[in-house]
Amino acid sequence: MAEDDSDADALLSAVGFDGDDSVLTRRQAEVLALRERDVPQAAIAEELGTSRANVSSVEASARENVRRARETVAFAAALEAPVRARIEPGSDLFDVPSTVYEACDDAGVKVAVSSSELLRRVRETAPDAIQGDRVVEPLLVGVAADGSVQIRQPDE
Repeated sequence: MAEDDSDADALLSAVGFDGDDSVLTRRQAEVLALRERDVPQAAIAEELGTSRANVSSVEASARENVRRARETVAFAAALEAPVRARIEPGSDLFDVPSTVYEACDDAGVKVAVSSSELLRRVRETAPDAIQGDRVVEPLLVGVAADGSVQIRQPDE
């Protein structure tokens, strides 16, 4: 591993981390930056002057903050999207693309992804909403004016 790969300050500087504009604390950002470069928890604990248990806790909190930030961005994008296709539980997974494309046709929006790419994104974004070829939890597929797609599981 290169020297710079284990220096938290250098990593944060290289990616332009700004604590004032981030949902992460500086410590969370340091831990994530190092973990993403496969630095072991013990080495991070030593560098930061803390315990492995604390590094684990900070990492878990950071990943949850990132998950929540992504959900917030997806929510905001869904609000702004001219197309919002709701996929109800019980729907056949392979009917999702036609449902989305029909909603886009009605709104005059062209989807920027193929059917197979849309299905892949649904499976990756909301794996617990799919069982086999069935949608078991509601999904919201937003399509922006530029054709970009956001998939989220709305809370109900």
